[in-house]
Amino acid sequence: MGSARAAVAGAHRPGGRPGTAGRRRGRRAERARGLRGPAGGERPVTGLPWLAAAFALLVLGLVPALAGAATGPLRRRVAAQNTATLVVCLAFLLLAQGYGRPSYVDLALVLALVGPAGTLVYVRLLAADLERDPPRVRGAALASGVLTVAVVVPLCVATGPGRALVKLLVVGALLVGGNVVASVALGGGEPKEAERG
Repeated sequence: MGSARAAVAGAHRPGGRPGTAGRRRGRRAERARGLRGPAGGERPVTGLPWLAAAFALLVLGLVPALAGAATGPLRRRVAAQNTATLVVCLAFLLLAQGYGRPSYVDLALVLALVGPAGTLVYVRLLAADLERDPPRVRGAALASGVLTVAVVVPLCVATGPGRALVKLLVVGALLVGGNVVASVALGGGEPKEAERG
């Protein structure tokens, strides 16, 4: 019995298990032809354009928003905080597509809910100061809506039909709706009777 085990074990020694040597050669050949990713199970990053767009959005959108939130008058700080949450949320969506990580879309969903609510809290707490010097946010509201559509629509096309598409549409709707509500709150809502006539 011992010699039978040794014979069987000896038959499997070159590849470790039956059939693994041939599989390894096949994987190497596929990798050489470019049909598989690199060794170790890692897949190459195919979302480079999405990652570049996320980087550009963070550099061109978040850096000025953070500078506006850190300096200047109060009206600019609150509007810049609202813009920063929008930019980070859109960057999460682009990073989710670029890295192939759906969990980033969940982060964007939470931020799309919490960001405008945070702006509304600031508006409520700083109402007296913002009433004296209200922010001008009409252009920012329009720009945020256009930017949201410009990011979400290509992501929806790339995602295709399914649950992920519905999630992207919900995040986009929350971003547009939240920014409209926050812009109305920042702008003081409807003009007062004394200002109309």
